[in-house]
Amino acid sequence: MPLSMAPEGKESVIRKIGGKEETRLFLERLGFVVGAIVTVVSEIQGNLIVNVKDSRVAIGKDMASKILVS
Repeated sequence: MPLSMAPEGKESVIRKIGGKEETRLFLERLGFVVGAIVTVVSEIQGNLIVNVKDSRVAIGKDMASKILVS
């Protein structure tokens, strides 16, 4: 399922990063890599606050939809 649909507070593991190469590199630099554990902290006006690798990151739902988790 895409990260944009993950419930708040539940830990998920990144299984795949989709999108263009530049998008994948951008997300990788933020810490979104396959195998990393992410948690959606909150959703505010279509943006997600996400814990990834002991950091909080804000991303848009369009970007979050490219990150597949389980």
